[in-house]
Amino acid sequence: MLGEYTFKGSRASDIAAGIEEGVSGGHLLPGSALPPLRELAEQLGVNPNTVAAAYRLLRDRGVIETAGRKGSRIRPRPALAPRDQIRLPVPPGARDLSDGNPDRALLPALAPALAVAAAAADHNPVLYGQPAADPGLLGLARASYRADGVPEGPLAVASGSLDTIERILATQLRPGDQVAVEDPGWGSLFDLLPALGLRPVPVRLDDEGPLPDPLAAALAAGARAVIVTSRAQNPTGAALTPARAGALRTVLAAHPGVLLIEDDHGHGMVDQPYQPLCRGPQGLPVTARWAVIRSAAKAYGPDLRLSVATGDVDTIGRVLGRQRLGAGWVSHLLQRTVAELWRTDAAPASEVAAAYGARRRALIAALAAHGIAAHGVSGLNVWVPVQDESGALAALVQRGWVAAPGTRYRLESPPGLRLTVASLDPADAPRLAADLAAVLGAGGGDSRPA
Repeated sequence: MLGEYTFKGSRASDIAAGIEEGVSGGHLLPGSALPPLRELAEQLGVNPNTVAAAYRLLRDRGVIETAGRKGSRIRPRPALAPRDQIRLPVPPGARDLSDGNPDRALLPALAPALAVAAAAADHNPVLYGQPAADPGLLGLARASYRADGVPEGPLAVASGSLDTIERILATQLRPGDQVAVEDPGWGSLFDLLPALGLRPVPVRLDDEGPLPDPLAAALAAGARAVIVTSRAQNPTGAALTPARAGALRTVLAAHPGVLLIEDDHGHGMVDQPYQPLCRGPQGLPVTARWAVIRSAAKAYGPDLRLSVATGDVDTIGRVLGRQRLGAGWVSHLLQRTVAELWRTDAAPASEVAAAYGARRRALIAALAAHGIAAHGVSGLNVWVPVQDESGALAALVQRGWVAAPGTRYRLESPPGLRLTVASLDPADAPRLAADLAAVLGAGGGDSRPA
């Protein structure tokens, strides 16, 4: 509730800043209703248009949401409190299965690739006015996309998947637009959308990816964009199958004006083949606006903040245009390092995928032996539906395991826990499964689908 909070300011920016301070300071709690425009305008002695402008700023920043006649209220999770801060401390001696990181032992050595990139920079330094992207990296990316049946399109290099998604959404959509997203889904994306003034529309999914009927309903209701994780979906590990991809393409074909974004961050560390949604009949794009994004974070390390995206001319052109106005380009040292890793580390990719697969399957099989349903056909994570997240998390910590709370990844979907198995020895899976079974009780847990 608003309690004794005092609003202040005579300009829209000052009013908005004051409300943001109230939220970050804990004086305006999530869900609190803000005063109607005219009421606050009278209280502050300003024109109602000034308050309207302040509320618009806050809405665009993801601090508040507006529901017509119901007025404006502080968002349940304002952008000032990102979801990745919702985590449990890791006590001494406990195993941290919450961080989502790849196994350090499975990441390639960086020194040789960095040395090659540095030598290239010594020989031919990159200066102002030169092309933004390294030709060698673009060649590898173009060949990779072509091999996977992605339609031909221009390429853009950005600082990771989320950076690319942000640039696409910021240049293609307007505040207030709806975006269809997977639920459960990527918590950072759930934070980004309201920060851009966009409204997420949850789409249920199973192990094969988003369900066609909920996606069709979201698009029919006016969603102007859809974001799909091709494989290694976070947090459920879902991966598109050929049948599901075909069904989703049929849904998308009925809405050719929708913006389709495919996040293939699992490229290079999963063993499931990529199933393109963007490719329609005769190899033509299924929608007019589309993009496919591949990043280096999971395969080569999170500190390699780099992604390569392809898409239609307008979408990629706007990404590059916005980039020129800001960062300009991604460091060529970084680009050349990733290109060298891509060239020299292609063979071990199957070994990395096999290792992660063995760890996922070991845990899922151990959980199944206790009657616990779990999900994770690809990637680094296993999703376990539960009835009581908080109770399960606390009890697991007592047994030496720290999981990620499902609330970080949910909009409307049922509760669950995310377990990162990237560094979980398959020999430890039975003990973890037994502890989780004890925590969830004799019934095993919640067998509802993700």
